[in-house]
Amino acid sequence: MAAKILANLIVMGSGLLARAFVQAYRQALANAAKSGVAQETLQNAARRAGKVMTEQEARQILGVSEETAWEEIMKKYDVLFEKNAKNGSFYIQSKVHRAKECLETVYRGKGEGTPPS
Repeated sequence: MAAKILANLIVMGSGLLARAFVQAYRQALANAAKSGVAQETLQNAARRAGKVMTEQEARQILGVSEETAWEEIMKKYDVLFEKNAKNGSFYIQSKVHRAKECLETVYRGKGEGTPPS
């Protein structure tokens, strides 16, 4: 008899806790929506997912300055890309390629040098 009463108390108590948890979760979601936390979290996730290399980072990777001519950038790119293709890191090779792409758009926008089309 005592076991049956104890089992009923456990079942009722767990049901009560589950309902309280669901209600608290719904309230937390409502509060987050009101304060903009949910929107901010989504924006941060999108920013992290679509992180684009900056011009400064691209110049650091290739070891060039703002005054460097496009032909010199291509020479540096070719050397670094080939070094990492033979016995280097694929990660570094891809960073070198992304740096060249980034600077390509910068130079195309400025109308300097002759970046390929």
